[in-house]
Amino acid sequence: MAAAGYPGEDAALFDTVRAVSMELCPALGVAIPVGKDSLSMRTAWSEGSAQKEVVSPLSLIVTAFAPVTDARGTLTPQLRTDAGDTELLLVDLGRGRNRLGGSILAQVHGGFGSEAPDLDDPALLAGLFRAVQHLAAEGLVLAYHDRSDGGLFATLAEMAFAGHCGITVSLDVLASDAWTEDVDGFKRNGEEQLAGRVKEKAIEALFAEELGAVLQIRAADRQKVMDVLRAEGVHACANPIGFLNGRDEIRFTRNARPVFSEKRVDLQRAWSETTWRMQTLRDNPDCAQQEYDRVLDAADPGLSVQLTYDPGEDIAAPFLNLARPRVAILREQGVNGPVEMAAAFHRAGFAAVDVHMSDIIAGRTDLAGFAGFVACGGFSYGDVLGAGQGWAKSILFNQRARESFADFFSRADTFALGVCNGCQMMSALKDMIPGARHWPAFLRNRSEQFEARFVQVEITPSPSIFFDGMAGSRMPIATAHGEGYAAFASPADRQAALVAMRFVDHRGAPTEVYPHNPNGSPQGITGLTTADGRYTVLMPHPERVFRSVQMSWSPQGAGEDSPWMRMFRSCRRRIG
Repeated sequence: MAAAGYPGEDAALFDTVRAVSMELCPALGVAIPVGKDSLSMRTAWSEGSAQKEVVSPLSLIVTAFAPVTDARGTLTPQLRTDAGDTELLLVDLGRGRNRLGGSILAQVHGGFGSEAPDLDDPALLAGLFRAVQHLAAEGLVLAYHDRSDGGLFATLAEMAFAGHCGITVSLDVLASDAWTEDVDGFKRNGEEQLAGRVKEKAIEALFAEELGAVLQIRAADRQKVMDVLRAEGVHACANPIGFLNGRDEIRFTRNARPVFSEKRVDLQRAWSETTWRMQTLRDNPDCAQQEYDRVLDAADPGLSVQLTYDPGEDIAAPFLNLARPRVAILREQGVNGPVEMAAAFHRAGFAAVDVHMSDIIAGRTDLAGFAGFVACGGFSYGDVLGAGQGWAKSILFNQRARESFADFFSRADTFALGVCNGCQMMSALKDMIPGARHWPAFLRNRSEQFEARFVQVEITPSPSIFFDGMAGSRMPIATAHGEGYAAFASPADRQAALVAMRFVDHRGAPTEVYPHNPNGSPQGITGLTTADGRYTVLMPHPERVFRSVQMSWSPQGAGEDSPWMRMFRSCRRRIG
């Protein structure tokens, strides 16, 4: 984006294009296949006799993509506390230049700086990329975080926040060149000037947003790691700078003496404060406060998997060589996720058939030939009519569709699953569904926002054919909904409803506290079933996490099947 025609901007644009396309891309071995320009980034107007204008600075945004052979090899900033003696390794591609131009430090002090970080040597970036790929493949990197967005201080703090642990970082290496810049000058002017320069260099090193990364490695693997970095030509940029501590503090030292030390919880609260203040204005302020206060729980155990069954056991295996029961994967305008849902049912031994509501309404198909149906999640009719209400009305107000669904529900050999938008749709059809009269309506989340999270749930004892043998298990699941609050018509309905799933906190207790309970439903209720267990509705998305590789977090050593594959296999076993 550039202000073409403005003095100096065309030359700057030419230099940028030349640097990127003729120097950087060939050096990195990458291509820019398509582009979109905006060359009118200047506006001018008159206010009385005064002429005013705004010229936007020249800018370039590049979005990169590449094939990934195994998504399970992803590295995250979460520091590992279960790997024994570890250390933090800084790979500084800026090679000590620590330019502060454009940094957040400069901006909060009302300036921009005079010199911005740059990619001075593309070979170093390519070398670091190859080295990290090698190290990751060998299991030599435990955690990884880029330094260029916020600087080293932010990088280290965020790694500590993610790991819920303390770190100790030495400034000796970061400010070591201050000792050699002007030794004679320091001798003449005394230790005070030296100390000031060391402090200045440390600040530059901590807040310059130069290219580079911090790696957590095992102390015993340091030589192996350095050998890989040496082979890629980046070993001279790498230095150990710290380690984990048991104090749950973020500490910086010089000559082994602390110069800065704060509790990790206190810094994480400060880091979260801006978000909290925006949330209190935009969202439900009570929910915002609950999420902000969650940081104070230093002993939060985090996500976990606690099962009452073996997730690797294929209980549907005896049925796979039999006929595959047909299950209709229902779609409506705006619905998404049918492919994942079909894949899960197919894997469990069903014949998944794509059925659009227009096919039923037009009479091209009906539900008579199906053992079950699944109403998938998404935004039916853009949710403009209130969650799944529009979808339900397309059934209730169309004679052919209404009869097809009524006949389906009247059969004794059918089952159905409603997820997210489909959950809302089925709850609106509860008068047609045997045993569903106590189900709630699903209204706007208590947070007043669309919630897409990875949260913990518990499978409660219920007759649901999907959760047979799973009661008492706790595990994380994906949620993505704006209207998931379970609103019961009366306290009696809440008492009588058969709950199949509820949100729990990280200690396993049913909760209404945000964000452990993202929609605020009473008693954490987020899944219900009928007395015969054939019809079940859920707000979360099990189809999005039926493989371990789909989960944004899974325990070490997780197999191909996540704990959620069991519910699809349970259904297959129960219907025979």
